[in-house]
Amino acid sequence: MDKVLIKILKTDDRIILPKYESEGASGMDLRAFLNEDVSIPPLGRVKIPTGLKIEIPHGYEAQVRPRSGLAVKFGLTVLNSPGTIDSDYRGDLDVILINLGEENVIIKDGERIAQLVIAPVCCAQIQESVTLSSSARGSAGFGSTGTG
Repeated sequence: MDKVLIKILKTDDRIILPKYESEGASGMDLRAFLNEDVSIPPLGRVKIPTGLKIEIPHGYEAQVRPRSGLAVKFGLTVLNSPGTIDSDYRGDLDVILINLGEENVIIKDGERIAQLVIAPVCCAQIQESVTLSSSARGSAGFGSTGTG
């Protein structure tokens, strides 16, 4: 597996750096950095700090994705999933969570709240055109390729 160097600045000594939890993991767990518990009511959304700032090399991005365990157990997910962190951003790394469940969810300091995935970026060259090539699908939209 290829590795790319990501610089991470901790804003506090008690913060645990993200890490891969298994050899085949594609995402590193992000943890909440809180002074007190945060309660997220059903359909509530909140910005949770991680206490991290990161430097991503040009040509890469970081994607903030939900943790499947929180989604299935509590209905908790990342609202703007995947959240995108561009290579030229140096600010605070926060996670926007939404509670789609039916019960309040309590987030505690140090709790794993999301995953951070590093991915290559491919930039497009835009060319205005008056026509597009034809395809078998054409302009058929949502659901047009079947349900099975």
